[in-house]
Amino acid sequence: MAPLRTLILAAVLGIALNTMSLHAEDAAPGGEQERTDVARTQALLDRAEHHLRDKGEQALATFSQSGAFKDGDLYVYVLHRDGKLIASGGSSAALIGRNVRDLTDSDGRHFFREILDGAKSAGTGTVEYRWYNPARNRAELKVATYRSVGDRILVVGYYAPNASVELAKSLLWRAVHEIKVHGDRAFERFNSLNGGFVQDDLYVFVVGLDDELVYAHGGSPRQVGRKAGEFVDAKGKYFIREMIALAKSKGEGDVHYAWRNPANLKVENKHSYIVRVGKYLVGAGAYTGPVR
Repeated sequence: MAPLRTLILAAVLGIALNTMSLHAEDAAPGGEQERTDVARTQALLDRAEHHLRDKGEQALATFSQSGAFKDGDLYVYVLHRDGKLIASGGSSAALIGRNVRDLTDSDGRHFFREILDGAKSAGTGTVEYRWYNPARNRAELKVATYRSVGDRILVVGYYAPNASVELAKSLLWRAVHEIKVHGDRAFERFNSLNGGFVQDDLYVFVVGLDDELVYAHGGSPRQVGRKAGEFVDAKGKYFIREMIALAKSKGEGDVHYAWRNPANLKVENKHSYIVRVGKYLVGAGAYTGPVR
């Protein structure tokens, strides 16, 4: 069974995709990129299916050749219905010839098993998992579409763009629950890469409402202990002070500012949601595109 964190991410991602039109201003950059990636994925799958039907077994060698069936970071890999990986134009090429049915991703999810079972029952579908991205030298969320062609299963996947505000809120409410259950001990988990609260460009931060000190910061733990009220964004905005005022007056709400994205080290627009929990401000946000 997949870990709870993976299931939550997968479920919320589905919600986020269905509600993109309700958050056009914030989701537009990620939404446009995702639509482009989906279209590229389908086009590469169509081309791969035509080639497989036309060339048969000879097509497998072509899929494994560098650049033959690639589109940027997209590539084709092929599974046999018995679970053996028989072709790949990407990092999974090292697994060619091995049965991967029981192989898991970095979160312990049996995604190959999901592909094999889904192809058997429905013929086509989509699965989400975490896989090594050589461009960033780390595991990232990947969305893969698979298609059954005879005894072969063609798969093409893309790395998901920046996380959505809805995903950030999901992470935030989990953090709120963690604090209510464990108190200040939760801060250690928020700061740890293995604590379950740092996911690519998503992380949790905690600031004291009265002393303005940073108590947790999953994106940059070295900020812990600093006076956050003095923080200004790339445009000179005292965004933490705005968060504190909002938490004290309304208990929760949205704040927009420009901040460095730890995933690419670039300053980008950020939309954070904050909630008051006792004497603390707890927040999480999503990066929504480059600063213009």
